Amino acid sequence: MSRRCAISGKGPMSGNNVSHAKNRTKRRFLPNIRTVRVTLEDGTTTKLKVSAKELRTLKKHS
Repeated sequence: MSRRCAISGKGPMSGNNVSHAKNRTKRRFLPNIRTVRVTLEDGTTTKLKVSAKELRTLKKHS
């Protein structure tokens, strides 16, 4: 399962876990992906994987 937004293309980022002793280990920041049903212009519905931020934007502009 790819963790990528179908609209914005937002995907995982990498960074570090930093402990109190400043030990650094690699980690991943995963996007908040939701599977939503979207109705297209021709009346059909499809499922898209959309980030929560883009879902908010879609609701704002509809």
